[in-house]
Amino acid sequence: MDQPQYTTLTEALKFVPDPRHARGKRYAWLFLLTLIAAAMISGQKTVNAIADWVQVHAEELRQALNPSTGRMPSGSTFYRTVRQVDLVALEAQLSEFAEPLAREKTQVATITTADGQMLQGQAFDGKEVRGSQAHGQPLTLVSLVQHETGITLAQVETDTKSNEIPAAAQLLAGRDLTNTVTTMDALHTQRALAQQILDQHGQYFMVVKENQPTLYQAIELLFEQPPWLAQERAQQYHVYTYANKGHGRREKRCLESSPSLNTFVDFPGVGQVMRRQCERVIVKTGEISRETRYGITSLRFVQASAQQLELLWRRHWTIENRDHYVRDVTLGEDACQVHTGHAAHALATFRNTILSLFRWKSWDNIASAVRYYAASVTRALGLIGALSP
Repeated sequence: MDQPQYTTLTEALKFVPDPRHARGKRYAWLFLLTLIAAAMISGQKTVNAIADWVQVHAEELRQALNPSTGRMPSGSTFYRTVRQVDLVALEAQLSEFAEPLAREKTQVATITTADGQMLQGQAFDGKEVRGSQAHGQPLTLVSLVQHETGITLAQVETDTKSNEIPAAAQLLAGRDLTNTVTTMDALHTQRALAQQILDQHGQYFMVVKENQPTLYQAIELLFEQPPWLAQERAQQYHVYTYANKGHGRREKRCLESSPSLNTFVDFPGVGQVMRRQCERVIVKTGEISRETRYGITSLRFVQASAQQLELLWRRHWTIENRDHYVRDVTLGEDACQVHTGHAAHALATFRNTILSLFRWKSWDNIASAVRYYAASVTRALGLIGALSP
């Protein structure tokens, strides 16, 4: 990227342009953005809560930040701030800030291939901000999230679920995907996106469902072949089976992979296809559920084993647990019914960055992190680099 890489969140926020007219400015733009970030780090989930937090801690904030005016901003000022902020610039600066956090935090690869290539997993993740739906069209955000850290590398807004497809291509545009494998659910299993990832020197891992009927049927047929035929082609199969018990249930997963369709299916750069079967038993009731899913990847059969493919699959689906649950429950995203202008998107962007900061600081329990920083204005300001040296 051509932009500098920032060492603190406050430094990144300096480059988010001020959209206001010169007349009537009472507060510096960076001061307003800094207060929003510090308040949200301290657990404030709505604009009103941000304003209340600022008033409660007004004296400490004045001493720490030395604003040009002695008065603290009101709730209406914060509403105007999140409505008027340039979302493209905000996303760009905070994405630029998050990139080095992810690189610094990631010390091991998601998988190391048989030929020694160390690959970092990253997942497309679409999330509807349900609080915004209470007042009209729901806001949907598509993010690129690193598997190992849960850090959001980039995010864009889209109006409807169907528009997630071009949004995914936009997220990857211009990125160097060397040494990455991008995982995604069936909505994004598109030839154009697979080719884009390959053109940008990356690998793809895609779930296949009936929205790609020809591909789906070919993979389904391959893994349902007669047992005697499977034995003849044993050298063309990898199998990994895993079982565990916990949370009141037993679970068994089996992933099979094969390159047998590589010359048959019309899909860019296919390396192998997969079938993943999962059986879950509720211990208390004996209730059994089974599901079968299929996938396709550019990782070659000799590069990645079935065990490594299972790891990528599992890491992809844990993104929802690590990201959605924390944003909705701990950081209150779904409960925040801010809907005017860009406000919902702007606050969601701040939440992503705050979550990335917590994970960079090695907090596994995000609720504990919020309580820790909420206990001290100095801690919250220090985390974002707002304190004077």
